[in-house]
Amino acid sequence: MKKLTTVALSLSLVASLAGCGSSTDSAQSSTDSAQNDSGSSTSTSEPVTDATVLVAYYSATGTTAAVAEQIAAATGGDLFEIEAADPYSDDDLDWTDNDSRVSREHDDPDSRDVELVSAAVDGWDSYDVVFIGYPIWWGIAAWPTSSFVVANDFTGKTVVPFCTSSSSGLGSSGTQLAELAGTGDWLEGQRFGSSTSDDDVRSWVEGLGL
Repeated sequence: MKKLTTVALSLSLVASLAGCGSSTDSAQSSTDSAQNDSGSSTSTSEPVTDATVLVAYYSATGTTAAVAEQIAAATGGDLFEIEAADPYSDDDLDWTDNDSRVSREHDDPDSRDVELVSAAVDGWDSYDVVFIGYPIWWGIAAWPTSSFVVANDFTGKTVVPFCTSSSSGLGSSGTQLAELAGTGDWLEGQRFGSSTSDDDVRSWVEGLGL
């Protein structure tokens, strides 16, 4: 009887281990399947253009930067941040305060020639398309953007302006920048809000036919 009991326990242990092994294989199979599914989903993020793209942007609060990153992801482009040498603080950007920095600069156009950390882009001549992004200030492009445009030669490049604003549209901001540049083939731009999705941006870029 003791021998039969030992045999029975041994068979039970083998069956238990076999069950665990089966469970582990099943979990591994599910994991592999999930990884394969995840890998296949990334194929939808292929760039929508074969052009060499630069996305230059000035962002005061981070909204324009977020859209710029979405455009770079959709196009496979490089990012270049336009930065004021003397950065704007939250108080500087308080347009409701008549004595804030942006308010004073708005009232005195001569003071809008904002010095930048750098306007020089490595490999500038290699880019076919340049997206230029900015927030709207009083119906026009935030002035650090103008400093970047004036400093560069857009000859032979397609230029696409885009702006971010909670209410104002693109207006004539793109046209004004094109006039400042004096060179380049400037396309009609687009305004984006703070809740712009990746699909919205990708759809817009695809529609440009770059």
